[in-house]
Amino acid sequence: MKKQTIVIGCDNAAVSMKKMLIDFLEEKGIAVENMGCDSPDDPTNYPTIAKRVCEKIIESGYTKRGILVCGTGIGMSITANKFKGIRAAVCHENYSAERSILSNNCNVLCLGERVIGHELAKKVVGEWITLEFKDGRSTPKVQEIIDIEKENFK
Repeated sequence: MKKQTIVIGCDNAAVSMKKMLIDFLEEKGIAVENMGCDSPDDPTNYPTIAKRVCEKIIESGYTKRGILVCGTGIGMSITANKFKGIRAAVCHENYSAERSILSNNCNVLCLGERVIGHELAKKVVGEWITLEFKDGRSTPKVQEIIDIEKENFK
């Protein structure tokens, strides 16, 4: 597997999980770019953080992946999917994390600190970072997503 960089961000509801995930990823030798927030007192709203992360991924030519964490993961996912070329999925167990990559070529994983514990989050992220999309049966479906996106992002 090629060297990867994960761009990560959270809102103030998920600082603890983000810090834990940064340590987890760095222990695995993965480069991490932290886009905030870093304190439970930081009033930055989750759309601002999602925007920072998505813009970094886009600037990289989509070579980087992202992880976004908020209370549920839902708000981050909704916001991230507003950016061209971003396919974000909320995953709180390994099978969804696996399918987000293998079936949907997902490039942003969204998690909810209020939904899953830290140990399960490590398992989900650990699965997600090891996978790469391969051309196959899902390729036409992902291309259809891209085509719809092109129509809607004129």
